[in-house]
Amino acid sequence: MTAPATGTSGAGADPGPATAAAPPARRVLSQAWFEAMTMLRNGEQLLVAIVLPALMLLALSRGVIPGIEGPQALELSMAGVFGLAVISTAFTGQAISTGFDRRYGVLRLLGTTPLGRGGLLGAKALAVLVVLAVQLVVLGALGMVLGWQPHPGRLLLAVPLLVVGAWVFVALALLLAGTVRAEAVLAVANLLWVLVLGAGGIVVPPEVLGPWAATVVPVLPFGALGEALRSVMVTGAVPAVPVIVLVAWGVVFAFLASRFFRWSD
Repeated sequence: MTAPATGTSGAGADPGPATAAAPPARRVLSQAWFEAMTMLRNGEQLLVAIVLPALMLLALSRGVIPGIEGPQALELSMAGVFGLAVISTAFTGQAISTGFDRRYGVLRLLGTTPLGRGGLLGAKALAVLVVLAVQLVVLGALGMVLGWQPHPGRLLLAVPLLVVGAWVFVALALLLAGTVRAEAVLAVANLLWVLVLGAGGIVVPPEVLGPWAATVVPVLPFGALGEALRSVMVTGAVPAVPVIVLVAWGVVFAFLASRFFRWSD
């Protein structure tokens, strides 16, 4: 019996389409879809990304949070939970998943494939945007059930802010996940999520927390995102100072992550 040709011998052998790498865009989109579905199927990620922000929205709608009251309470509530959604997915979820991927050698392995390191980072960013879109749809629907009447123009202004916020906190997540051991990443990411929820200026306006918070919180990335979203969602005005602060933090985080990110322990 003659052995079948393998296609690897001979100078003119045709490797066939099975050995050809997919186009770069397709590789990135495929990895982004895989990353997004992994996040959406993970029970712990869903808890942080959707369940807890939804519970926070219910609490805000009941008027149990200081500073969230009056005729604009629902707009303030939606701004807070949209910002919390960004933090949950772009920072907390991404930091933890990337930290453990680095620990188990997944990042190093994927970095040697045709996807490449740049493609992997691009896929992670796209996956965050996909999950964030799902979060906003779910939380927005819940808000409308509670009586929120979204203003189309203000929502359009909020979308770029949410995208910029996602970039800033993905950069922070990569900085943390690429420089600290996975167990420490888990602890720090969860601790920061709790601190942001209580005193980070995302959900509760900083002036409610006291004079110190009104001074310090708005110059932090969490507070700047919260201030910008509240302004846009309530008044339709894009505040220059919080946006500049947010972008400045993003540049710093991205630069530090590019310099110090380690692909393996």
